[in-house]
Parts: sequence; structure tokens; C-alpha cells
Amino acid sequence: MNKPLFRIALLSALALVAVGCQKEPQTAPAEQAAAATSPDGALMASVKLLKAGDFDGLMKNSLPPAEFAKIKADWNKDQDPITDEERQKFADTIGKLTAPDAEEKIYAEIEPQLTAFDAQYQQQIPMYVAMGSGWLQGMVQQNKDMSEESKQQALAAINALGAWVTKTRFTDPAKVKQVIAIVVKAARDLNLKSIDEARALSYEQGMEKGKTAFAAFKAALNVYGFSFDQTLDSIKPEVVSNDGKTAKIKIAYTLLGTPLTGEADMVNVDGRWYGKDTIEKIKDKAAAKAADEAATPEVAPAAESAEKPEAQG
Repeated sequence: MNKPLFRIALLSALALVAVGCQKEPQTAPAEQAAAATSPDGALMASVKLLKAGDFDGLMKNSLPPAEFAKIKADWNKDQDPITDEERQKFADTIGKLTAPDAEEKIYAEIEPQLTAFDAQYQQQIPMYVAMGSGWLQGMVQQNKDMSEESKQQALAAINALGAWVTKTRFTDPAKVKQVIAIVVKAARDLNLKSIDEARALSYEQGMEKGKTAFAAFKAALNVYGFSFDQTLDSIKPEVVSNDGKTAKIKIAYTLLGTPLTGEADMVNVDGRWYGKDTIEKIKDKAAAKAADEAATPEVAPAAESAEKPEAQG
């Protein structure tokens, strides 16, 4: 699988649509094609697909056709060999999660750790959150590629997340049991018996499994009062500029009750709009590959490179 390209596309798409969504569950292919002809339409189509967990549609909407075809064609290529240790670890984990009494056994196993954490660290959570927030804020302030407005919005998002973590007791027994039930159900629904089976999934199968895992992730966040869908639903895009080739979109949204804004840069490629960051990374990757190929000397055929025997006199 072309893992770097897939990660670039998925992460860029997620970053582009990390705020905002309309309420319809899914976008039909014809709607996607029409939406992608405007920068804000392309953004909202991707957001809608993300909310639905339609990663196949999200990739198709976020990548030029040729790059999307590469991901599908290279899906199962260049995978690292699976070790016996990885096989055993996967088997142990999936066996524990899919056992008939998994929920009860897992909670019984971690309950002492939750109690110990509450006793030792719960009172110190605000301090740790402050330290982590300070570290993230420092990274934002030192980022030379961000505008001052972008920095202020990033800092506000960090503060909103920090406030949520501070007030949320993640070790609450009732909530932990809910999350365990969500994870166990997802493991059973994924129905993967071995790591070899997981690696052998086709692109289409992988996208479907990804939808199941993503739904579980959102459900687990919901247990702790973080509605991913509500954040997506709060999007309000506004096209700030559009010259037909590039566009800038201002995005207003709400994160954990805090109103925020952000910006997204878009570029037009063959009549469709894509995230600027995605297209630039694809170009950089192609340029790097071309440079590597140009720097690699061609190996002459053995028959031509071998020394000819001297004539016998």
C-alpha cells in the first residue's frame, strides 16, 4: 500500500474538515461532483463524508483521480513482514476483546489501576493539563508559518480542550464500563481473527472496517461529553477570496461550547477544488521520487560491463 500518500490524503482531509458538517448522513456521488466545483462545496462535501465515516468517499473527494487510483492500486503493496510476536499480541488482544464475558473481565482487570490512579493523580490533573497546555501553546507561538490570527485560534482551541480534560473524570466507573462496552462491540463487529487477515483486507474492506472503528471512537468521546458530530455540525464556511485558481475559506465552528474560527486554503485542479496542503504534499512527494530516480545511476548489463578477455598471442 502507498502508505505515505494515504496518510497525507487522510490527515489533510481530516485537518481540512476537522470543523463543520451538515446534518445529512451521506453525500451521493453526483452531489460530491457538483459540490467539488466550488471551494466551500468541496469542503462541506468532505465534512459530510467524514461525519458518515465514509472514508472511501472522503479520499475520493479529497484527492485528484490519479492519486486516488494509486492508493487503491497500491493498497496491499510494500507491507512490512508480520512477526510471530505481532501475531501473538494481536491474537491475545482480539481474544480478550471478543470473549463472551469480555466486558466484565476487562473491567475487573483495570479496576485496581483506576482506583490507584484516582488516589495518586486525580487531584493533580489540573496541574498536568496546565503543563501540557503550556507546552502546546509554546509550540504554537513559535510556529513561524502561522499567522497571528491562526495562532490565537489555535490557542483558544487548546484552552477549550484543556478545560474539557480538567473537568472530565475519565476514571468514572460507569463511564469506563460504557467505553469498554463500545470497544468490545467494535472488536466483535470488525470480526478480524488474525493480523494476517487484517493485513489482507482489500481497499474496500479496509474502508468499511474503518467506518466501524470511527463510529466506536465517536461513541467513546460522547461518553465523556465530547460530541464529534456536534462539532462538525457547527461549521459555517465563508469564502473570503476566490480567483478561480486558489481560494481561502473562513470557517466558524464551536468546539466544546467555545466559538472558534479557522481558515482553509484551497486550490483548483482540473475544475475541482482540493486542500492546498494535500496538493502541495503530493507534488513534493512526486518531486522527491523523481530526484531519487535521477540520482540513482543505471546499472549496466553484466554482459557489457564484464571485462573482455585479452586476445591470446
